[in-house]
Amino acid sequence: MRGEGAAEVFRAAGFALPGAPWPSAGSGRLPAGGSAVAPAASWAAPFARSLWVATASVALSLPWALGLGALLARREFFGKALLNTLLLSPLVLPPVVTGYLLLRLCGRNGPLGAFGLEVAFTRWGAVVAASVVGFPLLLLTVRSAFESVDPRYEQLAQTLGLHPLAAFARVTLPMALPGLVAGCVLAFARALGEFGATAVLAGDVPGETRTLALAVFALYEEPGGEEDARVLVWISLGLCLVALVGAERLTAAQRRRAREGEAA
Repeated sequence: MRGEGAAEVFRAAGFALPGAPWPSAGSGRLPAGGSAVAPAASWAAPFARSLWVATASVALSLPWALGLGALLARREFFGKALLNTLLLSPLVLPPVVTGYLLLRLCGRNGPLGAFGLEVAFTRWGAVVAASVVGFPLLLLTVRSAFESVDPRYEQLAQTLGLHPLAAFARVTLPMALPGLVAGCVLAFARALGEFGATAVLAGDVPGETRTLALAVFALYEEPGGEEDARVLVWISLGLCLVALVGAERLTAAQRRRAREGEAA
């Protein structure tokens, strides 16, 4: 009975089990021998969808990362260590556990679902999953970038008449910009590779939530899909390498700015 229950959970998320037909976005099932993966250019749609999901997830996370990163970098307050631990917890939690917690929060019977905000098993669910999993990387980099900027510059701007928020926006943000961009690049790359949390919260729905990682998994299980899966693997490797090299260069630029500021 437990095995049957687990199988139903995977089927509800859009995954097929060995010996079972693959689901489609329309009916949720295919006839025996059917294929859920289009033979022509089956990698193009997941690639484009992954780019959209990754971009949207960074846009969703960035305002929170800026505010919380500045708070953690510039202020001391009771509960700071606890808040930091909670914010970084998706970095060490298994992605499937993160996805389950998000499903409990965002599902039809969850707190957000009670207000009619249903994101589970939609492309917005994929965005939420990617943003939560990638948020710790963005927060760590943003906080480090703010900490590398000497607060005396901001204080000097305030003594010249700038409002604290204006001083932050016109002095600290520009000086921390390379680090902020590096954080966005890392979060973007992490979103491109997200699998576990997305599979649980958004499911694997072809044409709706199937991203690069989900497509690789599906194509390798699909008869004749290994060639397209290899294309997606090489695309993923290329994007990750470019993102990591870019993030490293931007981080180095941030360190140079910090050293120049200390020398001045």
